[in-house]
Order: sequence, then C-alpha cells, then structure tokens
Amino acid sequence: MTELAISQHRPSVWWGAMVICGTVVGAGMFTLPVVMAGAWFGWSVLILIGSWASMLMSGLLFLHAARHYQAGAGYSTLTRDLLGRGWEIINSVSILFVLGILTYAYISASGPVYQHSITAAGLPVTLVEAKILLTGCVAAVVCLGTKEVSRLMTVCLIAKIVLLVALFGGLLMQVKLPVLLDSQESAGMYWPYIAAVVPFCLASFGYHGNISGLDRYYGGEQQRVRKALKIGTFLALVIYLFWLTATMGNIPRSEFPVIITRGGDIEALLEALHSHLQTGYLTLLMTVFSHFAVLCSFLGVTSGLFDFIADWSGERDALRKRLKIGALTFLPPLLASIWMPNGFVTAIGYAGLLATIWAVIVPALLAVKARQRFAADRPMPLPQKLMVIAVIAFGVINIAAWTLGKANLLPLYR
Repeated sequence: MTELAISQHRPSVWWGAMVICGTVVGAGMFTLPVVMAGAWFGWSVLILIGSWASMLMSGLLFLHAARHYQAGAGYSTLTRDLLGRGWEIINSVSILFVLGILTYAYISASGPVYQHSITAAGLPVTLVEAKILLTGCVAAVVCLGTKEVSRLMTVCLIAKIVLLVALFGGLLMQVKLPVLLDSQESAGMYWPYIAAVVPFCLASFGYHGNISGLDRYYGGEQQRVRKALKIGTFLALVIYLFWLTATMGNIPRSEFPVIITRGGDIEALLEALHSHLQTGYLTLLMTVFSHFAVLCSFLGVTSGLFDFIADWSGERDALRKRLKIGALTFLPPLLASIWMPNGFVTAIGYAGLLATIWAVIVPALLAVKARQRFAADRPMPLPQKLMVIAVIAFGVINIAAWTLGKANLLPLYR
C-alpha cells in the first residue's frame, strides 16, 4: 500500500472498500456459526451489528486524529506524537504480534490447500514449496502497492460472493423459521453465552491496519477514506448476516454440540449441511471458495503489516526500500510456518486481546489527544464524544470477556 503514482483520475472509493471488505471477510467466517451457537441467531446478530458499529467508529476516530498529519501517517507516527513513547511501544508490539501471527496462521493454514490444488493440476510440489510459492505471489502484489492489492481484492471478493451464492443460495430458499428462531427449544438459554461471542465479533471486523495505506492511496482525501470504510465494513456485515441465516436457518441449534465436539472446523460444519447440498459439487466449490477466502484475508492482513513497518521505519517509496519492507513483512512468518507449522494455536489465542488495544482503545485515545492539541479552544462535539465513550466501553467489554474466558469463568455451549 505504498504506491501514489496514480493517474490523473481520482481513485474510486470502490477500490478502498474492496480492500476493507476483503480483509475483514476471510476463511474465519466459517467459525462464526459455531462460536455463536450458544447465543444463537437473535443475540448473535445484535452483537455482530454492535461490534460492526464499534469497530467502524474506532476506524473513524483514528482518521479524525490522522487528518492533522501527512497523508498515510500510521499508528506508529500518531501514537508516538500524541500518546508518548510508552504507548507507542505497547501499540507497536500489539500490531506486530497480531498481524504477524495472522500472517503466520494464513501461511500455515493455506499451504496444504494450495499444495493439494497445485499437485492436482499436475505440478507436484512439497508443502514447503507451496508455502513459498503462495507467499511469494502475495508479497509481489503487496509490494507493488494499494492499487494492485485493491484490484486483486475486488476479483477475490466478487468470486467469493458468487461462490457463496452458489454454495448456500439454495439454503436460503430452504431456511426454516422455527429452526432459525429456535422455537422448538422452548426452554433454551441464550444469555449465558453472549459474552463469549463478543471477542470473536471484534476479530471479525479487523481492518485497522489498512487505514493508513488507504489514506495515502487517496492522497489524504479523508472523505473518500471514510466512505471506503463505511462501504467495506457494511458489505462485510451483510455477508456475515447472509452466512449466519443460511447456516442457522437449516442446522438446528441442538446439532451444534456435535459439530463443536468434532472440532468445529469447516469439515464438521459442512457435514451437517450435507443433507441440504449435493455433495458432488460441494467439495469442488468449497475448495475454490477456500482459495479465494484465504487469499483475500492474506492480502489484507499483510498489506496492513507492510504499511505499519513502512511507517515505523520511515521507508516507503523507492523500490529497494519496498523490497526490504516486504522481506521484513513476509520472511519471518514464512520461516516460522516452515519450522513450527502448528505453533500458532497457543499464540493466536492472545491476538484478540492485543487487537483490542490497537484497534479499539488506541484510536479513541488518539482522537481525544488530537482534539486537545489541535483544537483545544473548541469542545469536542457531542457525537464524537459519544463515539469515544462507546468505543472505549466496547474495548473494556472485550478485555473482560477475554479474561473471563481464559479463566474458564464463562459458560461454554456444549
């Protein structure tokens, strides 16, 4: 996300929206029905919408602070200047850990998928070779710049939507209202499982690492960046609601404990859908969909990490410098994935907590400090003040839910 050699035509908001939506919606969406089974459809939709609004507001608060700086100024620059060196260190560690772990996870998870597909195409490769090939292709696109990332994101996202319709469009036509509302289980308890859903919803709307790249891409035209954030996150919300309706409207709540017992992964969920889909074409479509889903999120996360490292190092534009930043972005996760292919399971459990710091708490604090420094003579408008309060409250709730979950003090739907 470093290319500003844009033509005389103003870049479309659509490109930025595709970067955001493509980053948000990935293979992780398959876990949503499973983790939300306890709270079920009604409560899950409310929490999902509330999380979408909170995460959108936190992104807008970051933009509010960034408008006082050069276009493309990132988290490191703003946090160091407005909150001090201590907060910059905390924030930088949080961003590097979260985005680095996610990059590591995508390489580890997608390697076997691409190895199988490439081998099936008649080009036998080892798992390590598949990981290197995939990472190299993504790195090449990210190093080229925002325009290239957004174009590929658009292709992947459109393909994902088409495949979702092909896979689950029939399920929407067969949605059973009693199943969706769980009316057959009159004594069902939902509220005890609400808190456990919140951290997953936060993670489902993580896009903040891409904001500074979009700001630079649009040359500091924050109105266009805001539109891209709103459109991109809203499209992601619609896709999530589509997915929840299609799954929860066909699979009774009582069947999810079995899915959870079997690991709660894609295969376990699809087994429960086999009676509604023709298995013959399901496998092929799901394989193709998983490719696009992983690629979308992989591009979004790594381009955000690329931008952060560029902002932190102060190097961005020259080709040699972009290649160096690309090496810092991709090589450590790739090597870790080769040497420790299963090591991210424990570490990724802490990613949600650290994401709360830099994607929720810090943007709110930046907006407050920017107001105090650059507009101290004018009180903060009430809407913005309410946004700050709502975002910080959302962050505190997530930290509390994560802590209680780690302490095994939250009930789990089994």
